[in-house]
Amino acid sequence: QVQLVESGGGSVQAGESLKLSCARSEYIPNTCRMGWYRQAPGKGRVLVSSIDRDGTTTYSDSVKGRFTISQDNAKNTLYLQMNSLKTEDTAVYYCAAYIRDTRDTRITGACLPDYWGQGTQVTVSS
Repeated sequence: QVQLVESGGGSVQAGESLKLSCARSEYIPNTCRMGWYRQAPGKGRVLVSSIDRDGTTTYSDSVKGRFTISQDNAKNTLYLQMNSLKTEDTAVYYCAAYIRDTRDTRITGACLPDYWGQGTQVTVSS
């Protein structure tokens, strides 16, 4: 059974840094993208950053310029370097593996999140 395990969360002061890791227990076939989401108390889960197989990255406006997503395919590990942390970055952070739908070989199927980690808490205080 595939597992995604996040680590690296913790409690820091505003302005400090953290680096999150997401280790995949095994290679996941048809993985088209990896992403980091976060969920603040009382709010929904939102996409923070993603990285495609070709290395294309995306960032939400709230973290652009402060967070960097990367991955080490040899180690099956996804990272999120978070710098200049703000109190509003406080949330549970989840990694997700997106899987390409290959049921219809005539088309390029959807790339959707299919595997999730259990989350790691990040708390930023002023």
